[in-house]
Amino acid sequence: MLHRRSLGTWMLKGLMALPLAGAFSMAQAQDDMPVARIEFNDGEVNTRMLELPARTRFRLEMVNTGKTPAEFESRSLGVEIVIPPGATRTRTVPPKLAGKYPFFDDFHMDTTQGHIILK
Repeated sequence: MLHRRSLGTWMLKGLMALPLAGAFSMAQAQDDMPVARIEFNDGEVNTRMLELPARTRFRLEMVNTGKTPAEFESRSLGVEIVIPPGATRTRTVPPKLAGKYPFFDDFHMDTTQGHIILK
């Protein structure tokens, strides 16, 4: 025997599938995002300058290969995060205007200053 389903049941099933479809397309879109990888190692940083496209979301990938914690901080980008020893942290940064955005390790300010340049 066939069961007839109401229009409301079909609409409810469709609405339940929408978040899953959105999550898949968001994950796929993030894979195309530019990545700025910065490695910290006990008061040292692997790069002092990174260039990325302006007006484009990008992902910050902060890696701490050292034995002491690091704290990535960029007030102009609005990012401040502690990276424990041996850990990796990521943050997505919304589109920003072209310019020079300074960053530093707050625990080692004298030796870990750099810039992300958006062009």
